[in-house]
Amino acid sequence: MSEDFSSSKLQSETIDQPRRSFIGTAAMTIAAAQVGGIASAPAQTGKPASKVPAIKPGTNTSFKSLKQINAGLLSVGYAEDGPADGPAVVLLHGWPYDIHSYVDVAPLLASKGYHVIVPYLRGYGSTRFLARDTVRNAQQSLVGLDIIALMDALKIQTATIAGFDWGARTVDVMATLWPERCKAIVSVGGYLISTPAGNQVPWPPEPAFLFWYQYYFATPVGKAGYEKYLDQFNKFIWHQASPKWNFDDATYERSAASFHNPDHVDIVMHDYRWRLGLADGERKYDDLEKRLAALAPIAVPTITMEGDANGAIHAPSTAYRNKFSGKYDYRLITGGVGHNLPQEAPQAFAQAVIDADGFS
Repeated sequence: MSEDFSSSKLQSETIDQPRRSFIGTAAMTIAAAQVGGIASAPAQTGKPASKVPAIKPGTNTSFKSLKQINAGLLSVGYAEDGPADGPAVVLLHGWPYDIHSYVDVAPLLASKGYHVIVPYLRGYGSTRFLARDTVRNAQQSLVGLDIIALMDALKIQTATIAGFDWGARTVDVMATLWPERCKAIVSVGGYLISTPAGNQVPWPPEPAFLFWYQYYFATPVGKAGYEKYLDQFNKFIWHQASPKWNFDDATYERSAASFHNPDHVDIVMHDYRWRLGLADGERKYDDLEKRLAALAPIAVPTITMEGDANGAIHAPSTAYRNKFSGKYDYRLITGGVGHNLPQEAPQAFAQAVIDADGFS
């Protein structure tokens, strides 16, 4: 999970969220559930968007095509769908998830003419480091660079970039550092750029409790425990983050296979330790991190989203509204939708991608 809140405003507006998110009975959640479907802020629209057909989550269990390509420091495994000459869309997963979060989204977008790319992030699935001595680094700027390198390798100049969890953070990073490569973005959870310095602000007990796994990973026994109980651990996180999502064992196991990447544990540990200032980044990325540390507003056309039953700690949309200065829309997806929004509500997510593309 990838909830980082660096500013005091974000933190203060999030203090009351954990109990509501964890139990799922917040007043705002109940109110949204009574409406049903998608609750949206007034959109700043461009061209009329194509409507995505209804689909039952879990309709698809595999992708049309799986490929591999050398890009930057990595050999990247990725799923591909849709016409090669269609407008590009890059879909980014989080932890502990994988490309199967988009197994229903990809064909929906392909059916509308989009060229869809869904990569395994570093440390997942078939993605591998090209050199044995490359630092197993997961700091936020570098994961963004991975996707820029992938786009370069695939000769994609611009794309609509969409993601959740680590993927949403990477979407925000890319829109901040390389806005010229982002036609539009969809970011589940809003503005997730953070800094190790900002993450030194202590939390009250209840929100800190929902970060338990990050503090666990900060210890040697946490790393050993994650490695030993990998599948049990990540399945538990799925239940915690999406308490109303009744996924079956087969659904989990399709994603769990990607966690057995030889670099997975090291990448996950470095990600969370780096966030807390307990692991160093690489000096060659310091300038990029300094730019991100400014927490500048994103001018790229944006749709942010949230599920009404997200069990992960998250900020209310009002806390990050001023972090998006371009065309913007916010959507609350109701009906018991949790943290893994693309897999739990593929139609709503695909529609957001198409609508965001229509902003530009």
